[in-house]
Amino acid sequence: MDTTNFNINQLVRENIKGLQPYSSARDEYSDSSTQDMVFLDANENPFENGVNRYPDPQQNQVKEILSKLKKVAPKNIVLGNGSDEILDLIFRAFCEPNIDNIITLPPTYGMYSVLANINAIENTKVLLTDRFQPKVTEILKHVNPRTKILFLCSPNNPSGNSFSTEKVETLLGEFKGLVVIDEAYIDFSDEKSWLERLEEFPNLIITQTLSKAYGLAGIRLGVCYASQEIISILNKIKPPYNVNELTQQRAVERLSKAEEVSLEILEIKNQRTALISRLETIPFIQKIYPTACNFVLIKVDDATKRYQQLIAKGIVIRNRTTQPLCENCLRITIGTEEENTTLWNALKEL
Repeated sequence: MDTTNFNINQLVRENIKGLQPYSSARDEYSDSSTQDMVFLDANENPFENGVNRYPDPQQNQVKEILSKLKKVAPKNIVLGNGSDEILDLIFRAFCEPNIDNIITLPPTYGMYSVLANINAIENTKVLLTDRFQPKVTEILKHVNPRTKILFLCSPNNPSGNSFSTEKVETLLGEFKGLVVIDEAYIDFSDEKSWLERLEEFPNLIITQTLSKAYGLAGIRLGVCYASQEIISILNKIKPPYNVNELTQQRAVERLSKAEEVSLEILEIKNQRTALISRLETIPFIQKIYPTACNFVLIKVDDATKRYQQLIAKGIVIRNRTTQPLCENCLRITIGTEEENTTLWNALKEL
C-alpha cells in the first residue's frame, strides 16, 4: 500500500464524518487548575465523597503515564471500558451495517466475531495454518471493495504464538483497509510490540489492555494506539465518560509501579517455563504448542474428558476443542507456583 496516498476519510462511515460529538460539561471546561473553582455546570451532587464529580472524559493523567511508558504521544491514544469497547468503537466508526465486511483468522479471540454480528457486519474467516500463522495470499484473495478491517491477534489467543513479522508487514502494506493488531498478551512475549512502528503504517491500529500483565482485569481498561486522525474519529463517537473515576485512579496507581509489574511478568514467564517442563512428563498430553503468552495450549487424548476430570478436582481450565484447528486442545493459564503444582499433581493422578 502506498502510505502517502492513504486517506482515512475513505474508510469512515458517511454518518460519522458529519457527526457533531456530544460536548460534556468537563469537555467545555477542562482547566487543570480547578482547586478553587466552584462547579455548578454539570448537575452533580455537591457533597464531596470522592466520586461525586464526573471523571476526566479524556483520562489525561492515565494517558500521560502510558505515553512515557510506551513512548507514544497522548494524541495517539484512546482509552476504553476494556479492549472490547475499543473494538466496538472501531466497528461503529468504519463499518457500514449490512454492507461492509471484516476478515478474522480463526482460531482467535471470539469477540471479533461477536462484535461483527452485533454491528451487522459480515465476517470472512480465513483459517490460520497448522502452525497458527496467517495465510497471507488467501487473506488478500478474500479482500473486496467493502472489506474495511483485518483483525490480527498477536500473540494469538488461544494458540499462544506470535505472528511472523514478515507476514504482518506484507498484510500492512497490501491490505487497503485498517489492520487491527490485538496485543493483549504482548507483555509476556520476547517479540517487540508493533507500537515501535506505528508511524510507519497509517492504517495500523494497536490494542492493548491492563487486564493481563498489569493484573487489572477487574477495572476494565483497554488502550488503543493509532494515528491522530484515527484517534480523533474514535474520540468523536466514544461515550463522554466511558472510563470511570475509580478505574482511572487504580490505573494511575498501578502504572506508576512499573518495576513491580516487571517482576510479576518475569515470575509468570518463569512459572510458564517450569509448568511446560512438567507437562512434558504427562503421557496423555500429545502436544504442547509454543507460547508467548501467560497461558499454554496443549493437545490431549480427549479434551472434554480431561476437562471434566480436572473440574472434579477443583481446577478450572479452558476447553478449546470446538475451535478450528484446536480439536482435543485445552488452554491452561499460568498461575502461581502453588497453583501450577496443584494442577501438575492432579494431572499426574489422572
